[in-house]
Amino acid sequence: MAGQSPDNTSPQTPAPRHDAGAGRFTLTVDGTDAVLDYHEEGGVMVITHTGVPSEIGGRGIAGQLVESAFKYAGEQKWKVRPECTYAAGWAKRHPAYLSLVE
Repeated sequence: MAGQSPDNTSPQTPAPRHDAGAGRFTLTVDGTDAVLDYHEEGGVMVITHTGVPSEIGGRGIAGQLVESAFKYAGEQKWKVRPECTYAAGWAKRHPAYLSLVE
């Protein structure tokens, strides 16, 4: 489809914002927020929730949030425990990040 990148995200989609104090990644698309929540336990990022409202679903937004979280965890030298089913499935589909999974 014209204007779409191969991973089904819009090229105009901004990068997720990270609020380390809140343990949250947020991506705002069309005025609607999608979120990934986590907390850190002794060098392990525990991803507890990924939520994308239906009005902005189907654009690869959840994947962008999870990838941003995994990249951040890697930068911190943390492992990742994806307790959220979406994040766990994402990790299985992206072998480059499996080394981070606890």
